[in-house]
Amino acid sequence: MVIKQLKACKNCSYISESDQCPLCGSQTSKEFQGYLIIVDHTKSAIAKQMGIDVNGKYALRVR
Repeated sequence: MVIKQLKACKNCSYISESDQCPLCGSQTSKEFQGYLIIVDHTKSAIAKQMGIDVNGKYALRVR
């Protein structure tokens, strides 16, 4: 069984499995805290506060 290692972007906090963020191209980190799923960024107050304009998985804090 293979366990996938999730990584969060140091710039936009988007969570993916790659070493480079698919949204902004920045470096990702294995060290992050919190997990947020944005389903509708146009209606989400949290997405507006964090500056998120794409639906997806995001970390609350990235090291």
